[in-house]
Amino acid sequence: MTKPRIAVAGAGSIGCYVGGLLALAGHDVRFLARSRVIAACADDGLRLTDFDGHDVRLPAPRMVDAPADAFDDAEVVLVCVKSGDTAAMATEIARHAPSAQVISLQNGVENAGILRAALPAADVRAAMVPFNVMAEGPAHYHRATSGDILVEAGPLPDFSTRTLNWCPVEDIEAVQWGKLLINLGNAINALSDRPLLTQLQDRSWRRLMADQMAEALRILAVAGIAPAKTTAAPPRLIPHILRLPTPIFRRIAAQMLTIDVHARSSMWEDLKRGRHTEIDALQGAIIALADRHGKQAPLNARMCSLIRQAEAAGTGPPGLTPQQIRG
Repeated sequence: MTKPRIAVAGAGSIGCYVGGLLALAGHDVRFLARSRVIAACADDGLRLTDFDGHDVRLPAPRMVDAPADAFDDAEVVLVCVKSGDTAAMATEIARHAPSAQVISLQNGVENAGILRAALPAADVRAAMVPFNVMAEGPAHYHRATSGDILVEAGPLPDFSTRTLNWCPVEDIEAVQWGKLLINLGNAINALSDRPLLTQLQDRSWRRLMADQMAEALRILAVAGIAPAKTTAAPPRLIPHILRLPTPIFRRIAAQMLTIDVHARSSMWEDLKRGRHTEIDALQGAIIALADRHGKQAPLNARMCSLIRQAEAAGTGPPGLTPQQIRG
């Protein structure tokens, strides 16, 4: 079977990692990238590593900075831009590849709808990426946590590789809400300026994570949304697991997730690099849902406010304590 031509719309951490693995598996992949990424990969190729010790290099990735060059003749477009850039990227795809299959590998729950509105002739699929990828260098991307890509069920090329599986699911919206609950921790990690594993071994941080997630679960219940399980534990149990004494938590967590000792959230990386975060697609979604149902989400609102302050300051992750975050 002929492998489709793939365009990666947004060659950041996820785009470079997933697209790079597909290119190494023999797919024709073009990356729409910023000039600094293009220059770095031209010098060194694209290096991809993971928590299991895999270390591979794509020597000559096809990176371009013009949408026409990236999307021309593309049969599949993997959308990997930040949620705030989805509408602008949808316009470019509509201009250059309106009938391509489009797969959103983005955080949040609204991106596929935005893409469908702009691309009525396209087969648009939502997907959920459960793992974290960090930029370890200008052309080095490291996968720091485990999990398979879950994609909305339907006809799809075989994208699975030796180190990364793509798995179809029927109710992708429930999966996305389940992932959003987990991703609420991104803001806490960014504000703390600590490795995620260090945070998870401290009960005061876990209690903060648990309280924020429990608040969000209450809002979802009011809205009639049942989030799907995206880890080994159902969403309703995760706050209880996080609150357990540390020795018990460690035993349970070891069965739920593999995580690199240096892993940090993508939101931490955004603050470190002076970029806008996806707080509006994460905590912002919970706050908006609460507003629609006449409810309050004060802890999620607090996280949103602190992240926006850090964005405005432009000085990187602020290194707050759990008590400072709670206010």
